[in-house]
Order: sequence, then C-alpha cells, then structure tokens
Amino acid sequence: MNKPIATVARTNEILKKFDLYAKKGYGQNFIVEPGIVRKIAENSKGSDQCVIEIGPGIGALTEQLSLIAKHVIAFEIDDRLIDVLAYSLADYNNIEIIHKDFLECNFNEVVDELKKQYEKVVVCANLPYYITTPILFKIFESKADIDCITVMVQKEVADRFCAIKSTKDYNALSVITQYLYNVKTIMKIPRTIFNPKPNIDSAVVQFTKYTNEYEVENESEFFDFVKGCFKQRRKTLYNNLKELGKDGEFVKECILACQLNESIRAEACDLKDFVRLYNYWRSL
Repeated sequence: MNKPIATVARTNEILKKFDLYAKKGYGQNFIVEPGIVRKIAENSKGSDQCVIEIGPGIGALTEQLSLIAKHVIAFEIDDRLIDVLAYSLADYNNIEIIHKDFLECNFNEVVDELKKQYEKVVVCANLPYYITTPILFKIFESKADIDCITVMVQKEVADRFCAIKSTKDYNALSVITQYLYNVKTIMKIPRTIFNPKPNIDSAVVQFTKYTNEYEVENESEFFDFVKGCFKQRRKTLYNNLKELGKDGEFVKECILACQLNESIRAEACDLKDFVRLYNYWRSL
C-alpha cells in the first residue's frame, strides 16, 4: 500500500508522473496534510454509507472517504485527472469516478438511484472556490434526500454561512442556508497545507438536515424575497422592498405589521423576521 495521497512525497510523485500542475481555472489546490484530510472524512457522517464528492483532484480526500464509506462517487470535470485518479486510487474498489461537470448532472436522479442501494447518502468535498455557491445551491434547491453536506470552502464564505444577524458577514446566503439546514463550522484550515498555497485560509462547513420550525408556502419565492431584502446592503429594508415592485404604503404596512422598525436594515433581521415578513407580504 502506498503512502496516503495527501503526503507531500506522494502528491509530488503523482504530479511528476503525470506532468501535472494545478489548474487555476478549476480552482485547484492540492492538500498535502494527510491528518487534515482524514479528519474531514471522519467528520463527513459517511461511515458505512454512500458519499458523493465533487472535484476529487488527485484523490486525496477520495482515498480517505473510501476507507470509511461503502461507496464513493466522485464528479471530476478536468480531462487530465481521469487517468490520474485511475492510477492514484487503483488500490480501492469502492470508488466510482464520473467524468462530468457536476453542475450539469441530474442530482435528484443520481441520489434517487443511490438511495435504492444505500440507507444514507451524504456529500463531502473540497469544493473549487470559484464555483462554491453554484454547487451548493444546486444541492440545496434539488431537495434531494441528502442527510449531511460537509465541504471545505473559503473561510470568508464559511463565515457568511454561519453568520448571525447584525454582523458584517450576515447576508441573504446566511438566511437561506440557515432556513434549510443546521449550519456549523467544524474545522479551520490554514492555507499552508495546500500545494500550491492559495492566498486565503479555508474552513470546513457542515450542513445537516433538521426540522425547521418556520414554514413558507413557496421556498423559491421566499429565497428571492430574502435576496431582494439584501439587494443594497446599506439601504433600509423599506427601500429595498420598494424595488420589488410594491408601493411605499404597502411596504410600510408589512414592516410595521411584523413589529419591525420602518428604518431597519435587512442585516438586523433574523430568520423568523424574514419568514414572518414574507408570509404577511404574500398574504396581501
């Protein structure tokens, strides 16, 4: 058995063998600290389950996931890495590499098929930073039966996911994700464990399904409503809502009926405020 892929020696051996370099357009940075990769896999809630990975790179996380999971499916867009993964993961028989852009797959269909064979399906990935939000929202909006999503993202993005009201990182993304999931940061990752070293630190965020005490009739419409509330961050909620095509008196009535101050900004409202405001807005 070879050394773990995430060791400096093994990573360099693979990169040299295939004359590889990190492709900036795909947001590639290879982790060279096996303990970190192992810990991410162990925290994925994928033990004895099926794990979906997006962007396996040269297979560092894939390898560790395969050691705890029954089956690992990894989506890889980069043509160069298909042969690399076949080589680096040759010792493992529970890994399936799909050469496809994850954003173009029918995610519901993929998960439905997997659920016929496995009790639980989870997602665990070191996401390409340039496309983190589109990937996550594809998963969020799919409504696929995913129990847990564990992803490494830019630290500043992780801070937004977990932010609370009246903080600089709090925005529409915070509200929407916290409506859908229990969100927490489980690890902070220094930039020094990557090759090449990025200009930013990272964090591992986990999204777990939970029973939401708040309900809206149309989630997609609610998410657009929340985005509208934050459209111009320094504007008041009143001014942002007027841009959704309603007159001032209507907007004022909604805000006051929900016991909010007319001069309040979106960043000062919590999830229950947005749900109450949206439901009242929709009822008129």
